Amino acid sequence: MADDLKPAEQTIAPELREQRPLARVQAVPWLIVILLLAAVAWLGWRAFFYHEEGDPVGSAMLAFEKQNSLTVFSSRFEVVAESVDRRGVLNFDLLESRQAAIIPATVEYRLDLSNMDRDRFAWDAGSETLSVVLPPLRISRPNLDEGAQKTFTEGTYVSRDASADLARNNSQQAERKAAAFAKNPEVLALARQAAKDAVRQNLAIPLQVAGYGEVTVEVRFDGETPPRN
Repeated sequence: MADDLKPAEQTIAPELREQRPLARVQAVPWLIVILLLAAVAWLGWRAFFYHEEGDPVGSAMLAFEKQNSLTVFSSRFEVVAESVDRRGVLNFDLLESRQAAIIPATVEYRLDLSNMDRDRFAWDAGSETLSVVLPPLRISRPNLDEGAQKTFTEGTYVSRDASADLARNNSQQAERKAAAFAKNPEVLALARQAAKDAVRQNLAIPLQVAGYGEVTVEVRFDGETPPRN
C-alpha cells in the first residue's frame, strides 16, 4: 500500500506548488490599485479637509501671507486753490493776475501687512474668537486729476510765464490741502472702519473653509481699547 500512494503524492505536490505562486501574482495588481486609491484619498483629504488643530492663528497668517499691502478705502473729493501773480518793473507792480482752480483729488488708505506677525493675533478657544491688532493706516500721496480741473483767471494781461506760475502754485496748494483733508477725523474714521470690515472678511471666510466653523473675528488698531467680553 505504501508503494501505491507514492505516485499520487508525486502528482498532487507539483500542482499545489504551482497554484500558490499564481495566486500571489494575481493579487499584486489589486494590491497596487488599493495602495493608489488610498494615496489619492489621503492627498485629497490633506488638501481640502486637513487643518492643524488648535492653530487658527497660523491659518489667519497664511491668508495674509501673499498680501504685502491691502487697499481698504479710497476717497475722491475736490479742492479749491487760488494764486496771485504780480509782475512789474523797478519794484512797481504793473500787471496782476489771479487764478482759481477746482481740482479733483483721490487719496487711498492702505494696510501694511508685511509685518503682521503672530504677536498681532490672539485666539480664544472658549468663545472661538480671533483677535487681530492692525498697524496704523498708510495714506497715499494725493493723486490730482489736473486734466479735469476747472480754472477761473482774472487779469488785464496774463503772460505765458504768469499762467505757468499760477498753475504750478495752484497744484502745489491743492496737494497740500488734499493731504490735510485726507487726515480729517471723519474721513479717517470711515477708512478705519472699512479696514476692519475688509480684514474680517479676509479672515472669516478662509477660517471657515479651513474647518474652524463660524469664527468671530475682532479687529482693532494699535492704541484702541479691546472690546469687553
